[in-house]
Amino acid sequence: MDFIVGDLVTRRSHKHDIIFRIGSIEGETAILHGEDLRLEADAPLADLTKVSDREIETYLENEKEQVDYSFRLFRQDYQLMKEKRNYEASEGYQKENYFQLPARVLHLDGDRHYLKKCIDLYKRIGLQVHGLHILETDMPAEIAGLIKRIQPDLLVITGHDAYSEKRGDKKDLKAYRHSKYFVEAVREARRVESNLDQLVIFAGACQSHFQSIIRAGANFASSPTRVNIHALDPVYITAKLAYTSFMDKVTVSDVLRNTLTGEKGLGGIETRGFLRTGMPYLTEE
Repeated sequence: MDFIVGDLVTRRSHKHDIIFRIGSIEGETAILHGEDLRLEADAPLADLTKVSDREIETYLENEKEQVDYSFRLFRQDYQLMKEKRNYEASEGYQKENYFQLPARVLHLDGDRHYLKKCIDLYKRIGLQVHGLHILETDMPAEIAGLIKRIQPDLLVITGHDAYSEKRGDKKDLKAYRHSKYFVEAVREARRVESNLDQLVIFAGACQSHFQSIIRAGANFASSPTRVNIHALDPVYITAKLAYTSFMDKVTVSDVLRNTLTGEKGLGGIETRGFLRTGMPYLTEE
């Protein structure tokens, strides 16, 4: 069977458990990227099976249902936060007469496909984001200049990753495809801004070395139990922080409530929100 870059496939050796996109082909080996999981793997072409049109249709329907459910949970959470802000900001006023300063978000993604999905969700949620496709290996060298230029409040450093027991045990960064680059990128970011509440960082992807990323200075990271995470999880974490008042702290359980993966794949430290409210609201003359 002939394969080309972009084909959706599964692996026979793994009982067709995950749908991948072929990212590249090197001889008789394909580099695979999870279609909705931030996982990178390689497999012999002989091990691959193309996903049928009907299977793709069923997969897309199930995926949409899962994403829509998580979005509804976020909208409910957002509505509660909005009602609280409205009460606090407009107390003593006859009507709402305030404005809000949104957080600045910089999202670096090692996968163009994931980046587009994330930007679409940011827009759906109502957040403006500066999104850039940068290979994981290039992130440490690029991050400081981008922070100085864009001056984000919230920074997402993500892409693909995977743990391989053939390369070492779970404590060894060398056993992970990209964890060391996420760690290095976080360290470079903290050299620019060390305050954990002035620059909030999420970093990691599927099966990433959570402990090293947190020690490097990330507020939130993946993956505590080395499981796969969904491509959209970083967006929900970012949105929760962006829409929480800077007067309030956000607990880890608060942040993870609306993610698709939950605490097995995501974790972090309590962090302050970023939303600032001002008065009065004036229209342009």
